Amino acid sequence: MQNGLVSIVMPFKNTEEFLPECLDSILHQTYSNWEVVAVNDSSNDGSMETISQYAEKDLRIRVVQNKGKGIIPALQTAYSHCTGNYITRMDSDDVMTPHRLAWMVAALQKNGPGHLAVGQVRYFSERGISDGYTRYEKWLNYLTERGINYNEVYKECVVPSPCWMAYRKDFEKCDGFNPNRYPEDYDLTFRFYENGLKIIPCPELLHLWRDYDHRTSRTSEHYAQNYFLDIKMHYFLKLDHDHSRALVVWGAGFKGKTIAKKLVEKEIPFKWLCDNPNKVNKKIYGQSLHHYTSLPSLKNPQSIITVANETAQKEIKTYLESLNQKSMQDYFFFC
Repeated sequence: MQNGLVSIVMPFKNTEEFLPECLDSILHQTYSNWEVVAVNDSSNDGSMETISQYAEKDLRIRVVQNKGKGIIPALQTAYSHCTGNYITRMDSDDVMTPHRLAWMVAALQKNGPGHLAVGQVRYFSERGISDGYTRYEKWLNYLTERGINYNEVYKECVVPSPCWMAYRKDFEKCDGFNPNRYPEDYDLTFRFYENGLKIIPCPELLHLWRDYDHRTSRTSEHYAQNYFLDIKMHYFLKLDHDHSRALVVWGAGFKGKTIAKKLVEKEIPFKWLCDNPNKVNKKIYGQSLHHYTSLPSLKNPQSIITVANETAQKEIKTYLESLNQKSMQDYFFFC
C-alpha cells in the first residue's frame, strides 16, 4: 500500500446514472490508499442506493448524510469525516483517469508542503461540447501545463474544482470548505492564491469533466455571473488593490457597469475609461466616462479590465505594455 492516505471528498445529488462510471474510475486507480467520503445532498433518485451498494463491497467508500443543504454544507460535512494526509475533491458525475491520484500524490511528495497539485481536464458530453467550453478547456490546460494558473485568476476559475490535491495542513491553512461564499470552487481557488500555494505544472490529462443540461453549474443561481464578479471584487480589493494608486475601470458593458456600481457603493474612487464614442463624456452612476488615452495622465494607475472581446483585450494589453505596465501588478483582466 502506498504511503499517504488520500481523502476524496464527493458530494452527490441525483447523479444515479453517472455514479457507477465515477466510482469505477476511483476503484481502478493505480494508487490504492484512498478513502471516499460521499455525502448525500438530498437526492431523490436512486443515488443513495447505488453508492451504498459500492460501499458494502469496498470499505474505503463511506456514505454520510449532509448536515445542511447545498454544496458548501455537503463539502463541510464530508471534510469532517476525512482522515487522510492529502485532500482532493471529486464530482459524482465525472471520471478520473487511472493515474490521477498517483500523479498528484507523487507531485506533492516531490515538491513538498506549500504546493497544490492540479491536472489537465477534458470535457465530454453525449451531445457534444460547445465552443465556449472547448475554449475554456484549452485555456485552462495551457495554464495548468505551465503552472501559471494564478496569472489569470481574475478571468475565470483557474483551478478545476474536481481536479486538485493539497496537503491536509495546507488545505486547512486556506480555511478549507468553511467560507459560505459561492461559487465555492472559485472562492477556494482565491484562497489557494492568497495563501501562496504554488501550483505544480502538469502535462497529464487527469480528469474527464462531464457536461449536461441539468448540471449544477448550469442550473444553480449560485453560479450566475454576478456571484463571480462579487468574488473577484472581494479578493482584488483584499489582495491586489494598492490604495495609494489611482484605480481605473476599463469598459462600460455589463461587467464594467456592475463593478463601477460596486465601487460607487463602497465609496472607492476610480477613473472610468472606454473607447465608445457614445459613452465618452457621459455619466453613469454619477461617474464620468473618459477615453482610454487619458490613462497616461493618471499617476501610477492600477487597472481593472472588463472588456470581453479577445481582439480588444490583445490591443489593450499591447497598449499597456507600451506604457511599461505589468499584468497582475498594474492591470488585471476580469474577463
